[in-house]
Amino acid sequence: MKFSTKSRYALRLMLDLANAGKGEYVSLKDVSERQGISLKYLEQIVSQLARTGLVKSSRGPQGGYRLAKDASQYTPGDVIRAIEGNIAVVACLGDHPNACARSAYCPTLGFWEGMNTLLNNYLDSMTLQAMA
Repeated sequence: MKFSTKSRYALRLMLDLANAGKGEYVSLKDVSERQGISLKYLEQIVSQLARTGLVKSSRGPQGGYRLAKDASQYTPGDVIRAIEGNIAVVACLGDHPNACARSAYCPTLGFWEGMNTLLNNYLDSMTLQAMA
């Protein structure tokens, strides 16, 4: 399983905002320079993060973006799910309830469920504050 560049960059952006300090707005231009990520690409990413309520924006000379909540309240899983959507190691585990016609007798379902649980638990096992 591979996560998209957009997810990796979103996590870097969120950590950059976490390092800025509580409630402090940061310009995307500054993040772009520090992280070596295109400003245009960051604009796409931050719009998704804002739509899902992870970041807040402010206009004006002191404007920019900041975390909507304290960094201790976010996990990498929150950020990645905001970009990727539901994270499931196989397609049938993305449905609730499992809509796969084979799920009642699939010999591999338990394996995939276990792996899916491990992955999602790991994504939610630390906070942005701990990573920052």
